[in-house]
Amino acid sequence: MNLYDLFVKPYESYDSLQIMLEASGAIFGILSVFFSIKKNIWVYPTGIISTLIYVYLLFNAGLLGDCMINVYYTVMSIYGWVLWARNSEDHIHVEVTWATRKEWIHASILFVMSLALVTLIYYYKPYIDNQFSMEGVSLGLYHLDWANWMDVFTTSIFLAGMWLMAKQRIESWIFWIIGDLICIPMMIFKGLGITSVQYLVFTIMAILGYVSWKKSFKEKKVQ
Repeated sequence: MNLYDLFVKPYESYDSLQIMLEASGAIFGILSVFFSIKKNIWVYPTGIISTLIYVYLLFNAGLLGDCMINVYYTVMSIYGWVLWARNSEDHIHVEVTWATRKEWIHASILFVMSLALVTLIYYYKPYIDNQFSMEGVSLGLYHLDWANWMDVFTTSIFLAGMWLMAKQRIESWIFWIIGDLICIPMMIFKGLGITSVQYLVFTIMAILGYVSWKKSFKEKKVQ
């Protein structure tokens, strides 16, 4: 696969609106990560805009299963926005800390529940993508390749990470780093070169976020 096949060919069939929306979704996604590094509540408005753009694009593409997963992301972002708003003294920034053992257990339960839910969505994906019609459709997981299974795994990682970030926990960045690293080769395999570069940027930003939050916690503890 050459650079043309990776970065240009997948977009030849796109119209200008689709390209503009996908670029906007990526930009708002990067802005969301930037604001999260700064512990700024704008992480959620920008993130919600990004996920809603992808909901629209995936719905129009008939990929209703993937669309539902992004709706799930949007709901989790609203949950995080509410928590950060409650815990922010200036209504913009929040303080961060390490997760407790109880929170790790909750995050693990959420991860397992997300695995089950996303797998269930993929099980019914042929039915969902066929406009909720069983005509000519067979349910099951037979249609999944390794990238789809990794998608199930990374979606669950990201959702657990989103929950920990909503709680302002430093470990949330570890989930983002792992998930982003996995997504880089997965997107290349899917022929989404631009998206793979986006996840490379996300990985670098997540590492910076982890270092920044850890440093902020240490400085707060010294005061």
